[in-house]
Amino acid sequence: MKYTEEHEWLRPEEDNIVTVGITAHAAEQLGDVVFVELPDVGKTVSKDDEVVVIESVKAASDILAPVDGEIVEVNEAIVEEPGKVNDDPEGDAWFFKIQVEDLSALDELMDDAAYKDFIG
Repeated sequence: MKYTEEHEWLRPEEDNIVTVGITAHAAEQLGDVVFVELPDVGKTVSKDDEVVVIESVKAASDILAPVDGEIVEVNEAIVEEPGKVNDDPEGDAWFFKIQVEDLSALDELMDDAAYKDFIG
């Protein structure tokens, strides 16, 4: 897995598809998640575009696209039950899958050890 400074995780899958979610650290900082709005499947996004709206009891936040690509799948389960984001943020509570042209775009992101150092 790779990580961004915005506390997103990225897991490369087959066919240049990358699953994206938020880290356990981010979910903890947000508090209880009460609302998630996901992007439309088929939407083309650029790195740093706002793609997800997430609201918790503490704050509202936007999730940015960590790479350029096309949204190919979204996790409707977290729209129906936003609390899943708190229960399993780095597993079943992923946000979306994005197809990227080139997986080397992930090379500039942090690996697990670098992310652990980043969050202290």
